[in-house]
Amino acid sequence: MIRKILGTLGVIAVASCTTGVVEKDGQPVGGAKINEAPPVRTVPVADKPNKPGGKVDFVKQIKPIFEYNCLGCHRDEVSEEHGGGYTMDIKEKALRGRRIKPGDHESSSVWETMTLPLDDEEVMPPKEKEDRPTKEEIDLVARWIDEGAEWPDGLQLKPRKRIKQGPDENKIVAAIHQKIIATRKKENAPTKEADMKPFKDRSPDMLKHFEMVPIKGGEFLMGSPADEKGRADDEGPQRRVKVSPFWIGKHEVTWDSYHKFMYYKKKEFPNESDEWWMEQVATPTNPYVNMDFGMGTGQHPAISMTQHAANKYCQWLSAKTGHFYRLPTEAEWEYACRAGTKGAYSYGDSADKLSEYGWWAGNGGDQPEPVGKLKPNPWGLYDMHGNLFEWCADAYVAYPDGSAFSTSGTMKVLRGGAYYCPSNILRSACRAEAQQPDFRWILAGFRVVLAPPLGQAED
Repeated sequence: MIRKILGTLGVIAVASCTTGVVEKDGQPVGGAKINEAPPVRTVPVADKPNKPGGKVDFVKQIKPIFEYNCLGCHRDEVSEEHGGGYTMDIKEKALRGRRIKPGDHESSSVWETMTLPLDDEEVMPPKEKEDRPTKEEIDLVARWIDEGAEWPDGLQLKPRKRIKQGPDENKIVAAIHQKIIATRKKENAPTKEADMKPFKDRSPDMLKHFEMVPIKGGEFLMGSPADEKGRADDEGPQRRVKVSPFWIGKHEVTWDSYHKFMYYKKKEFPNESDEWWMEQVATPTNPYVNMDFGMGTGQHPAISMTQHAANKYCQWLSAKTGHFYRLPTEAEWEYACRAGTKGAYSYGDSADKLSEYGWWAGNGGDQPEPVGKLKPNPWGLYDMHGNLFEWCADAYVAYPDGSAFSTSGTMKVLRGGAYYCPSNILRSACRAEAQQPDFRWILAGFRVVLAPPLGQAED
């Protein structure tokens, strides 16, 4: 169903994404104490291929690897000159001979050449290429081949360029965060979880406050049980994850706030000219069309931004308010969505009451609704089920061994379902079909989290 929706609505490409890394089973996944936040541990790349419960998905996991790393040379129009005559854009040509031998990755030259030393003349992609597949991606290719190299009939691959993080992106994030932390220390702000309270935030030029809800840390079962109705393989296996305290937006980011980001000028920061990091917080160029596409502004949720733009909004908001904001991790998002519950939805297992809590195909129209019109979940969060898909910080990867966050991967995660979707897509554990960080969609928005930078610890 998700793929059908994607095909119907189309894609508009723009810029890239930046995120950090979180952690391993039983350890904090990010999150924040009041104003300042606990450290977040880094998860090392596994030494062995991940082996989650479900099969490798060609469209979600393998197709992007080939399109980013192989199709530049191995497609019909250039393969004779650059690819040795071997093409990978269609199934019939890609699987011929021993290039890809279903059931035996070690006998498949595609996998073999990806694992050669960089100084080997046969290594693929060639050693002069800056972008290379990660170990995790190479392991996924091996698993996909061993599982039979399934490739949907008629699906043609197209070359893509990897979206790169700007050279100073992490430096910008760290600088903003350190300045905020220094300010909080001067103010002698409380740091205990017990001090966490709901609050409203607003920069001086924003029309409306936005509300942040405190989420106490804890453990929960992330993912869905094998017998949950509507479940997909990428929602498991279930594993216990520990989440540190954080704040999350009571509502999805609305146009009242996002418009200020879209149209701000650097002169809005008259006293910050000596702060290089402020000047580096990039914002979109003025759009050629109305980005709400006539679906409502004001308290309607903002739509049509890329994950990169959502990340940049968080940087801008952090600099404007003096609190550090970012996108939620998948673990934080699902933890907040479930709100201490274990069913398919935050209110139970049946979709019978879904229209009381979320906008979906059963009660939605042809556009998102203003935020906060339906019932909240038990922790006071609105529209976690439906209205819009919401960007998370994570790369889309399979759930391997309890890891709760990953940046290793091309595709990014969307959660929550939208007004256009059937009920099963709105379940707490459902993961939307992964998308590139430059993906723009009228069904996608986001909400913010007050938490430390991913992969960074407090001083």
